[in-house]
Amino acid sequence: MSLLPKTEQNDVPVVDIDSDENGVAAVAPAKNDASSHKTPSPQVELVQQETPASGSALSASDGLSRSFWKAGDYVVGPSSKPTPFQGHLEHARVHPKFLHSNATSHKWAFGAIAELVDNAVDEIQNGATFVKIDKFDVKKDNSPALCFLDDGGGMNPNAIRKCMSLGYSSKKSKTTIGQYGNGFKTSTMRLGADVIVFSRAMHSGRATQSVGLLSYTFLRRTGQDDVVVPMIDFDISGHWAEPIIYSSQDEWSANLKTILDWSPFTSKEELMLQFDDIGSHGTKVVIYNLWLNDEGIYELSFDDDAEDIMLRDEANHGAEKNLRKKTVQLQSHISYRLRFSLRAYVSMLYLRKFSNFSIILRGKLVDQFNIADDLIYSKVIPYKPQLAMATNEAIAETKTTIGFIKEAAEIKVTGFNVYHKNRLIKPFWKVVADGSSKGRCVVGVLEANFIEPAHDKQDFERSVLFIRLENKLKQMTMDYWRDHCHLIGYQPLNFKSQKNVVKEAHIRKSAQHSINPQNQLLADQQDTSLVAEHQSDLSQPIVGLAVIGMQGSSREQLGTMLETPVSVSPDEICAENIKLFERCEEYREKETELKQTVVDLEEELKQIKKKCDLLSSLLETKRKAKSVKG
Repeated sequence: MSLLPKTEQNDVPVVDIDSDENGVAAVAPAKNDASSHKTPSPQVELVQQETPASGSALSASDGLSRSFWKAGDYVVGPSSKPTPFQGHLEHARVHPKFLHSNATSHKWAFGAIAELVDNAVDEIQNGATFVKIDKFDVKKDNSPALCFLDDGGGMNPNAIRKCMSLGYSSKKSKTTIGQYGNGFKTSTMRLGADVIVFSRAMHSGRATQSVGLLSYTFLRRTGQDDVVVPMIDFDISGHWAEPIIYSSQDEWSANLKTILDWSPFTSKEELMLQFDDIGSHGTKVVIYNLWLNDEGIYELSFDDDAEDIMLRDEANHGAEKNLRKKTVQLQSHISYRLRFSLRAYVSMLYLRKFSNFSIILRGKLVDQFNIADDLIYSKVIPYKPQLAMATNEAIAETKTTIGFIKEAAEIKVTGFNVYHKNRLIKPFWKVVADGSSKGRCVVGVLEANFIEPAHDKQDFERSVLFIRLENKLKQMTMDYWRDHCHLIGYQPLNFKSQKNVVKEAHIRKSAQHSINPQNQLLADQQDTSLVAEHQSDLSQPIVGLAVIGMQGSSREQLGTMLETPVSVSPDEICAENIKLFERCEEYREKETELKQTVVDLEEELKQIKKKCDLLSSLLETKRKAKSVKG
């Protein structure tokens, strides 16, 4: 960021975050004394802007879109940055449009909310016991805002500047969820145009409270070509809040004025009241000027359910009337509700239940839910990820719980819930084709810490380990389905209908050269018992099966089916079919391996041919050189 002050109409100093070589915003705290009137630190930049009368609210006359996906479409004016003096190097700027384009990594609004919940969960190591998510009413323009409040360790002046700078993360623990230092900016800007942060902390025996404003509205409407973030800090170690001055009182006051002009609060007293519900330490985040959908309605709905926050566009898909019973049952299942109900999504967001931490949504505790506890006929399957041969890194074995959903008879829900460091990344991930009945109603749960999530934490990086995991889950699904599908009323892969049994009996009979009339009655009994035994072999009835061709048949017709008793039982036939299926799978795997071997050999042959051509060329060159010398 530039070290030079801007000089235009009105001097409104604001804090401009600058980073050192480690991406850390340098701050040198100083109290309001003689030492405070030194040269402003690099992160403080004087920006001259006219304060609009309309305050922080976006109006239709701005020409600026209130829809998130169109918010980046606005005209950028010429740069107002002055030419640096000789000896001063110009810095690489971060244009405000980057805030919007950076936030587009969150395709789903709930994914952005989950990032902010993660920040509070990461504060458990600093003593956090709760995070509250609720609606906040902006009195300035009677609009809704989204508020997050936690009682974690809070942020001192230096930490809040790191939080609002780009690409810095102080979370180095193997147990913390955040790792990229980008989640706060992308998530807040995805949910609304502006965010104001209040934080109290105790650091090195000094109690402080800070306010920071990241306002896309301010940056757009004032034509900024750099991201500037006004901030003010207070020392609250004494009996009252004393402003912490870094350069001058005027500069501090100007930052306060900018915050009041562009935030939901109109006075310093109202601003200070926001710390009352924080306590001695913690953080409060208020996201306002929430984005609208394409219909001009708020993307988040606070009115459909007083104890929930709904994603309006997704919820409207299930609001149709005269739906079929099965459709209604599907929409009531958590796999569907988590798409539009924040309470449903957050209930599954973490794999292991917290012992001393609560998530409170709109005043009501969120009950954590692990779908593995609701599976029927479940089993646990271990999986040891296979790394490349060249690495010596060891990966711990992960266990997958797999089973049928308890509503398998009514609805068809399939997929694996894959977590990373206790955090849900892919809910109900389908690894088998939708059109196939194989694997239907099979649901699994696992924690995959050996693969890395994408930046929005809604998917994984498509690495070799991820592809291997996907293939392994497909195999798990098919194996489990093969062995257990009959428990929920589906035909096993080796099932033969009664009609086919009778047909095979006809074929065997027709192969005989002669018929012994005395054995017709015996054949009658054998055919009937064979069909009955085949049907009773299933633990539950198969829908649509009946004794086909048996009712109404004459004794003479049945007598032509079999002449001698069948020596092979249906159980033995089933076992043989399973063995054949397993052999078929083995042959398929071998075929894949052989195809890969062929590809590798062809590639090796190409390399050998290249070497042969090179050697031939060198040999020919030597021969020519030798003939010239001779």
